[in-house]
Formats: sequence, C-alpha cells, structure tokens
Amino acid sequence: MDRLRLALIAGGTSGEREVSLKGAREVEKALDPKKYEVVRYDPATDLPLIAAQAADIDAAFILLHGIHGEDGTVQGFLELLGIPYQGAGVLGSALAMDKNLAKTMYRLHGLPVADWEMAQRGDIDRPGRILDRLRLPLVVKPVRQGSSIGMSIVRDSGRLSSALAKAFEHDSSVMVEEFVRGREITVGVLGNDNLAALPLVEIIPGDRYEFFDYEAKYTPGASREICPAEVDDPVRERAQEYGLRAHRALQLRGYSRTDMILRGEDIILLETNTIPGMTPTSLLPQAAREYGLSFSALLDRLIELALE
Repeated sequence: MDRLRLALIAGGTSGEREVSLKGAREVEKALDPKKYEVVRYDPATDLPLIAAQAADIDAAFILLHGIHGEDGTVQGFLELLGIPYQGAGVLGSALAMDKNLAKTMYRLHGLPVADWEMAQRGDIDRPGRILDRLRLPLVVKPVRQGSSIGMSIVRDSGRLSSALAKAFEHDSSVMVEEFVRGREITVGVLGNDNLAALPLVEIIPGDRYEFFDYEAKYTPGASREICPAEVDDPVRERAQEYGLRAHRALQLRGYSRTDMILRGEDIILLETNTIPGMTPTSLLPQAAREYGLSFSALLDRLIELALE
C-alpha cells in the first residue's frame, strides 16, 4: 500500500512558535513510517514551497498555535490549494480564536460564561469604566492569543491599567472578564458528524502559580494533570455535554478541547482550542489514551477525519 504523503506544518510566526515545533517533533516520531511519508513545512518560510508542491500532498497536519495558524488563515490557504487538513475549518478556527466571539456564541447557545467587557485603549488611563461594570477580581487577556500569553489576574483596582497595557502589547483587542475561582477542567471532543466526548482532565498548577499560565503549562513538573478527573458522574456528564455543545456552537470539526472552571456544582466555560497541544503528555492526548487511543492511534484518527 502506498504511503500517505503528509505535510506536517509547524513553527510559524506567533508567540507560540517553540511550542508548535516541540509538538511537531513528537508527532513526527509517533507517525507510523509505514503509513506516512512526512514532509515538514514552516509557514514562516515555506508557504511558496507548500503551494508549489500541493499536487503531491495528500493531506496536511497543522500543528500551529496562535495567530496565523490557529485562526483560519492557514486553513484557508490549504483549502485554496485543495489540501485536506485535520481540525476546524476557516470559520470555526476564526470563531474559536476570537475569545469575544466564542463567548458570544457560547451565550447564544445557552452555555454558562463569566461576565466580560471588551476593553478600549483609553481604559488604560481611565479604567473606571470597566470597574463600574465588572466585579474584582478580573482576568485581562488578549482576544487572539493562546497559552495565556499577555494574560493577567487583577485583584487590586490599581493594577488594572498595567494589566491592560500588557495585554494590548499582544493584541489590538483585549477582553476583561470576571475571575471564577474553582477547579480547572478540560473536555476533549473527537469526530466530524459523529462526536465523542473524551474523559475529563483536571489541571492543578503548582503552588507558585496563580493560574495555568505559560510557564505552568510548559515547564516539566510545574503542574499536575489528573485523568480522568475525580468528579461525580453528573458533573462529568454535564461537562462532556458542554464540550460537545461548544464544539457545535463554534462550527468545529475533527477535534477540539474546551477549558472550563468547576465551581461547586457550577461549570463555567472559558475557551475552546481548535489545535490543542499535541505531545504524548498534552491534555487531549492524555484524555484520548484514557478513552482507548494511543498517541499514534489518535494521530491516525485525526488524519482519517481530515480525509473524510
């Protein structure tokens, strides 16, 4: 049987470039060389090369995070070239990447979210408008960044201005939302038309971290993950239902991972990732393993879904 010629697209120009490259190394190691001929491309330099070689590419595996990778731009490029790829399409990628639009869609579909306000640059000098509308503590974050880049938790009104300035360094759109204290859980979804919700994972940052920030995410041993999360069946079922509903609300396909906060019996949605971290110890692969799919089998399934 002929091997599938697979374009592994990683790197890019976002602040998550190194995370992308690390994941690509793990994916390439896990792909069965009897099934796939893997060719690496970096959008930072190789977009003309992808276009020139498109006729010889059977499918693409996108392993990009952040702007110009997870936001629908590369997806649109591949669609113009007629190359199938795993995961969300142009619309779903763009919706999920924009945290304001994603939360708007959640709310329209009856999913619970924390109250939020979109910041303006003028709020840096005059933060009273936001403080009048939302209750401390607050989470300030760039709308189109991932991995908690540019994000801050504000517990003192005097620190809101500096948190806004920091977020605006990373994006022209910034969201401020009410902070929800609780257990952080995440729910993976797998499938195109027929969706399956994966087992829950609970994320417990180390004591030195106020939240699951960039360092807590990517420093070995900085955080603990528990899979399956130790929650009651009704909570698990509701969280999985919310994950499926979020996936559908954002018009996604292939796979996704929705992050949530469990506060008592309440579940509050945070955001949905359309290209989750992809190393054997990343959150979605952990859940897939508990579901019964090894890392290699998960990659095979994602590529199958891309080719449907």
